[in-house]
Amino acid sequence: EMIKYASNAFLATKISFINEIAAICERLGADVEEVALGMGYDKRIGPHFLSAGLGYGGSCFPKDVKALEHMALVHGSHPSLLRAVMDINRDARRWAILNLRDMLDGTLDQKRIGILGLAFKPNTDDIRESPALDIARMLQNEGSVVRAYDPVAMANAAQQNPQLGLVEDPYELADGADALLVCTDWNEFKQLDLNRVRDAMRTPIFADGRNLYNPDTMLALGFQYRSVGKGATFHVNGY
Repeated sequence: EMIKYASNAFLATKISFINEIAAICERLGADVEEVALGMGYDKRIGPHFLSAGLGYGGSCFPKDVKALEHMALVHGSHPSLLRAVMDINRDARRWAILNLRDMLDGTLDQKRIGILGLAFKPNTDDIRESPALDIARMLQNEGSVVRAYDPVAMANAAQQNPQLGLVEDPYELADGADALLVCTDWNEFKQLDLNRVRDAMRTPIFADGRNLYNPDTMLALGFQYRSVGKGATFHVNGY
């Protein structure tokens, strides 16, 4: 049991570590993907679990990190690192709120926000501890009108958040949206007709929580675009 907890906590730590590095990269003007690539060449580190984003979710990592922290506390230890891992994971989800609020002139109230992806990772309908659902709740608490699309996880999401508007495809999601947010890196989203997406939106504001798109491409297409751990803000004058 201890091996399982320690292994999953270590992988969660790698995810939180790269998200901490991403936050620093945004301040310094660096690119977290280049940093992660360089780190991954080191065989002592390896390339896995070094994708910056909106944090870990699912049935294992959150539960096991918390369980290990609890075991440590019960037996008189001080699990400072595990607490930091969980704190950083919460901050990773708040990245979406802070950036959307900033791009939408300081308020999310009554803004139409579309969420691309609800599952905690692609190729599953599992929404347990999903960053997308946490973010949806935070947006709703700020007064946003939140809609979402996911290829397979919408039925599960509807049970957990009945107020969440669900649509049939990404283009319906973009229709009239003030902003879009990528929460799950489904391959389907990598193949979107971005011109069609832009034209459907009320304002072409795009927060990419999974670093799916090339910032230069998004700029050239006319989006105001932000992604995780990128040092520059990519935008079009006038938005």
